[in-house]
Amino acid sequence: MLRGLALILSSLALLQGVLAIGQDTCVTFKSGSGTLPVVNNRKASPILISADDWAGVQLAASDFAADIERVTSVKPSLTNFTASASTSHLKSTTPIIVGTLGKSSLIDGIVNSTKLDVSSIQGKWEAFLGQIVNNPLPGVDRAYVIIGADKRGTIYALYDHSEQFGVSPWYWWADVPTTKQSNIFITPAGCSHGSPTVKYRGIFLNDEQPALQSWAQEKFTNGTGAPFNRFFYTKLFELLLRLKGNYLWPGIIRIRMFAVDDPQNQFLADFYGVAMGTSHQEPMMRSTPNEFSIFGVGTWDYTTNSDNINNYWKQGAERAKPYESVYTLGMRGFGDLPLSEETNIALLEGVIANQTLILQDVYGTQDVSGIPQIWTLYKEVEGYYEDGLRVPDYVTLLWADDNWGNIRRFPVPSERSRSGGAGVYYHFDYVGDPRDYKWITTTQIEKVHQQMSIAVQRQATNLWIVNVGDLKPYERETEFFLSYGWNASRWTHDNLDTFVSSWAQREFDISKQDADLVTNIVGNLTRWNARRKPELLNSTTFSLINYREAETVLSNWAALEAASTSLYNRLPSGTKPAFYQLIQHAVIASANMAKILIYAGQNNMRASQARLSTNNLADSVEEFFEKDFDFETQYNTLLNGKWNHMMDQTHLGYYYWQQPMTNTMPPVNRVQKRKNALAGVMRIVPENTLGAWPGDNSNQCAQGYNCPPPTVVLDNFSPISNRYIDVGAGGPIPFTFTATTKSSWLKLSPASGSVSPSSPETRVFASVSDWSQLKEGTNTATITFVAKAKGQPDLSVNVIFNAVKNTPAAGFKGFVEGTGVVSIEAAHASRKTTVDGITWTEMPRLGRTLSGISPLPLSDKNFGVGAGPTLEYDFYNFNTLQGQGNVTVHIHITPALNANTDQNPLAFTVGIDNQAPVKVVPIGPQPPGGLPASWGGPDGYVANSIITTRTTFNGVNPGAHTLKIGALEPAVVIQKIVINTGGLLPSYLGPPESIRV
Repeated sequence: MLRGLALILSSLALLQGVLAIGQDTCVTFKSGSGTLPVVNNRKASPILISADDWAGVQLAASDFAADIERVTSVKPSLTNFTASASTSHLKSTTPIIVGTLGKSSLIDGIVNSTKLDVSSIQGKWEAFLGQIVNNPLPGVDRAYVIIGADKRGTIYALYDHSEQFGVSPWYWWADVPTTKQSNIFITPAGCSHGSPTVKYRGIFLNDEQPALQSWAQEKFTNGTGAPFNRFFYTKLFELLLRLKGNYLWPGIIRIRMFAVDDPQNQFLADFYGVAMGTSHQEPMMRSTPNEFSIFGVGTWDYTTNSDNINNYWKQGAERAKPYESVYTLGMRGFGDLPLSEETNIALLEGVIANQTLILQDVYGTQDVSGIPQIWTLYKEVEGYYEDGLRVPDYVTLLWADDNWGNIRRFPVPSERSRSGGAGVYYHFDYVGDPRDYKWITTTQIEKVHQQMSIAVQRQATNLWIVNVGDLKPYERETEFFLSYGWNASRWTHDNLDTFVSSWAQREFDISKQDADLVTNIVGNLTRWNARRKPELLNSTTFSLINYREAETVLSNWAALEAASTSLYNRLPSGTKPAFYQLIQHAVIASANMAKILIYAGQNNMRASQARLSTNNLADSVEEFFEKDFDFETQYNTLLNGKWNHMMDQTHLGYYYWQQPMTNTMPPVNRVQKRKNALAGVMRIVPENTLGAWPGDNSNQCAQGYNCPPPTVVLDNFSPISNRYIDVGAGGPIPFTFTATTKSSWLKLSPASGSVSPSSPETRVFASVSDWSQLKEGTNTATITFVAKAKGQPDLSVNVIFNAVKNTPAAGFKGFVEGTGVVSIEAAHASRKTTVDGITWTEMPRLGRTLSGISPLPLSDKNFGVGAGPTLEYDFYNFNTLQGQGNVTVHIHITPALNANTDQNPLAFTVGIDNQAPVKVVPIGPQPPGGLPASWGGPDGYVANSIITTRTTFNGVNPGAHTLKIGALEPAVVIQKIVINTGGLLPSYLGPPESIRV
């Protein structure tokens, strides 16, 4: 047993440092029992390939040899070889033999002569194996044989090994340095992979102006040619294959035409091994509307111009016929718009029937079921399907998300037997309502996994395509999307941190400890940018006065920026460009944007409060607004301008859904710095109010004048253990102040200070020094602020401080009400149950604050009210709404649509104690092809990245209670629960979690 353990530990030691993500590793950098050398002692094993293999395989083999040299600085020979050729020069070597089953005569000869078992891959889509084989050729004792079941199987095998050697797929596209090794060995087990989870896995370049297109124009043309030419696309094809992708929708903006811009584009895609398609709005392999504007005849109106349109489509099919293509069927309006009101199902059925006839004619066969075809159910097109429009069974139904990462529909059981299957069209980037989002990474891979795991479970796995906009800066998320499609069994909701950690080690060659730091940086970066897209942020998104929300947001960004910058500064100079592109820029630019907007909000608030610090904040907003351009410039000038224009996207100053033509600073205010406030030198502003004392302010009380002193409230179960009162300058006159109270239990810090134009604000914190000194209920104290200024009478302002002491019943365990609310992160249940193997399970990092919790494992099972697995949360309340015995339960859930159809809408139950559970249906019926009314808009569900349901319960008197949530339908994800007992204040993220005893 000990010997077996030693062997296991030895094997693990050999595999340390392997730089692949999610693969079964077969590479080590130390010689061991049975290993085969790739490079050893400055000698590289020769690579043999058959001249009759696919051209794309030949190209990948050349990359494979180059990758070995990148890692070891030793260049292996790459030779076209036949099984009958002399092997005398190979007798002292252990060659690597590469080829495609049924295409390579060399591989087929070795399989026949050695009786090598290839049944695990034979006939399987994109599968491969790598195996050490004895006596593969006469006079060759041993070789490592890499066999693909088809062209891409071989290509993937080669790039899979390259990644394990230490060459990142992003070595060119993100300037990731190659980790150097002296030696490389293959372990005895070899590497293999079966067919991928998803047949076609691709990306869509879209909305690619001004960044990607301007960059490509500069780098791949003389400034006048088509930017997306063969020089651009061959770089992209290689990347896509290294990422285990196989499918591409090319760029379409600004008169881009894949097959026209460069006549070699289609040929080279096929040469490399990439299947080409066209987007949801571009039928029959033509770049519409761009091509039709140039080559079409008549109008894009099938009711009046069908002959010309059919001929246009036929030319597209004839042009694509020699190459591997996936045809988009159907028709949308010109420029990605809905068809006219007069369009009906019969007309669209005729369109698709005629497209079928075109394919039959072009391909010379009545059976076109073997030609890959998709029908994208995007926006109103989904409505046509729901209204009864059907396509041939062999056509893949491509279900779309809402453009914001929420898939609108999945196949129901009756739709899963179609021979064409189903797929998903997803978005990391979008131009449209309620706002464009294409500046920076805003997608959580946790959300991608949550949505695409349902696609896997619902068998929507024939084709996945994701809109990646400019591609950069979505590198990491793009790789995850393709990796999950390649092998969905690798990644679960609870190991996604492993993906990011492995990615960080591969990209930056850092320790596991630093990689875990990167995981946290990336997790918070994407969480905070996903909870509201930067383009939708404004100066009052986060509360400026409640729960210290805005200050907490700024503090969190500052800590994240410090962590990222500290690691960035420690990296070798050769690694810094990659880290800046993949992490650092997104962190510092996002943090900077938070400062611009929140400081602008605070500036405008303080102007209304007659505070001199208004001007300081205006200065800060202007400073950070200019820094935004500095960060953009730093990115664009990396590596002597390699990525110039890639960060040109505007993102500040949206006035409607479309991008602004330039970045504009949010409005700021100023007060006259030489004029004193009418009410005196001192401004007193307590927490939780927009008012300011002394003097008049519309936020002090209803009438806005002659208002009483302000009051602040703190209780002993508040998660924020003190309250602040800001003491600010009301003008240019310096003053000193004191804060005093006659109540010994009240602590003030600081109790005095100086305020002047150079230091215009002091924050005084008020807290209870010893709650045991207080009686139950409300204890009132008065804080007196007195300002003394030269040549001015003393100015005094009182603030009432109410300390509320509450005591739950002895022995209670659970969450305790603080300041009128009980706030609970959904993952922190007191208890939960399991029914039919399904239980509420935490999805780490998913959501706006901590995580999400959802019924897992996924299935089609739904439950009746009270029959499903439950969550229970014990809580204790001291108050009710208006003292009437009522509370309102706010459930914050991850945005999701009725993807099981409106007949089985997203739903769950909520109950308290033994009251009958209430069925909650967050999303009402969706109009065919449309979205619920509450979904869109600048403050709708999708903009806020949350759906909040509210359920009021009666008879919840002060005391101990249990909140119960029950599962009804799969795929609901609950993030946070807030029970309002009368003290809930407005905020974006909700109150911080309550104290748990």
